[in-house]
Amino acid sequence: MGKFIEDFKAFALKGNVVDMAIGVIIGGAFGKIVTSLVNDIIMPLVSVITGGDGYKNLKWVITQGKEATETTAAVEEVAVNYGLFIQNIVDFFIIALCIFIALRYTMKFMKKEAKEEAAAPAEPSPEVKLLTEIRDELKKK
Repeated sequence: MGKFIEDFKAFALKGNVVDMAIGVIIGGAFGKIVTSLVNDIIMPLVSVITGGDGYKNLKWVITQGKEATETTAAVEEVAVNYGLFIQNIVDFFIIALCIFIALRYTMKFMKKEAKEEAAAPAEPSPEVKLLTEIRDELKKK
């Protein structure tokens, strides 16, 4: 049992697993931001343009619902909710666009840092410094 715990601890504390966990947490928070953007900002504007409350209530009713009476049970409405499908497609494209923009700027930032690191002269190792000092002293003599 001790070996199992050690192996699990080594697995769980690997850098990749921790990085993935951080990514999932940040992704969840980012998802909430994008969902709020869609529901609270974009869809109200779409509602104004379409003259309704967006796409959510668009549906094709196959069978009308009926309320319960003393002699019959209630019958639920059977409908194809294509408005929700359209809403999910719009949400997907907005989320994909937001992720694309975030990744694009992240990649630009990372490329800029890589160029700056490549342009900066590398610090010589202690051995190289020592050999350089010895060479300079020998030149003086």
